[in-house]
Amino acid sequence: MIVVLPYDPAWRQAFEDIKSRLLPALGGLCLCIEHVGSTAVPGLSAKPIIDMDAVIPDRSVLPEVIAALEGIGYTHEGDLGIPGREAFRYDNREQLPAHHLYVCARDCEELRRHLAFRDCLRARPEAVREYSRVKEEAAALYPRDIDGYIRYKAPFIEGIYRELNLQAPIKGPVINSRPCPNNEGPLRAGAQAVCSSQ
Repeated sequence: MIVVLPYDPAWRQAFEDIKSRLLPALGGLCLCIEHVGSTAVPGLSAKPIIDMDAVIPDRSVLPEVIAALEGIGYTHEGDLGIPGREAFRYDNREQLPAHHLYVCARDCEELRRHLAFRDCLRARPEAVREYSRVKEEAAALYPRDIDGYIRYKAPFIEGIYRELNLQAPIKGPVINSRPCPNNEGPLRAGAQAVCSSQ
């Protein structure tokens, strides 16, 4: 079931808690960890899943990053159809809040989209109100249909991308059958990019 909740200030602390577990494992491999997606925007309704991008200097360190994250219980899932963005899932880590972890090189286009979208909304309270309305309507209309939920939100997201002169991520085919947390239905490459990061 797709659950969209009013903004919760505790999401910021949830991000910090997860980040504090990741940074010691990643050491000098990681430049920073960014809180992205809807839970990173004060006042914005969101699915209660923290989205985060671990930023690395370049892809040459990716094998070391994969090994470091596997050492603390993450599984590398590849780019899930979004070039340059590497996804990691965690299992049996109930002590951590639900989250999506991605690793991106600092020059990655998907990272640029995540940060630009977040920063745009943080600066525009009227856009936060409108996007909250859209997301709440989408969840009410499509509570068990992640594709329908994403389609309903798409015009708003694409409008922001146009304002920022950004190209929307390329949408791919179904790449596995693992559902997003709190959602039902297959995970699609394009759907993952929108449902978990915007």
